[in-house]
Amino acid sequence: MGQAATLPCRRGESYVTELYEWFRKFINECPSGLITLHEFQRHFCNGTVGSESAEYAEQIFRTLDTNGDGVVDFREYVMAISMLIEGSAVEKLHWSFKLYDKDRDGAITKEEMLEIMQAVYKMSVAAALTKPNPLTAEECTNRIFVRLDKDNNAIISLEEFIEGALDDDWIREMLECDPSTVKVERPLRRDTALGTHG
Repeated sequence: MGQAATLPCRRGESYVTELYEWFRKFINECPSGLITLHEFQRHFCNGTVGSESAEYAEQIFRTLDTNGDGVVDFREYVMAISMLIEGSAVEKLHWSFKLYDKDRDGAITKEEMLEIMQAVYKMSVAAALTKPNPLTAEECTNRIFVRLDKDNNAIISLEEFIEGALDDDWIREMLECDPSTVKVERPLRRDTALGTHG
């Protein structure tokens, strides 16, 4: 596993142990060492709501698949999970930008954002993940676009996305990918699972 050296540094001595437990869960669920979209939806999104989360899960999978080969390997998986759980606001927003930029052209159109918002809304309502939002997905998308598209060119650049979200708590909350919307549970440490403490 020579990729461990490229993983983000974390505080504490438990990082190597936790990384091992992530790897064990990953290999247990996907013995090939690679996750397909179907496996991702079945094993790693089981805390979300069935068909309502399928579109959102597909977008998350696409964003996890950083090299675009149609599968997610352990390195891609753990890098994203580590960043979503412990990354800075800018790192999380950068990742979220990729989630909304469906065609990977470096800009988000209103249509791209609306598609993701609609998927999130369907999933959130079905799962009651959040308190009801008084705005529809369309209204939310329009509001975000008015605030973020500073040059009024009908697209949101990465810079506009990050700067706008950092300046507005409501927008940041709407745009950041929240790990709780896709159940990514930390695997139990082996000594905890066995009832021993070291």
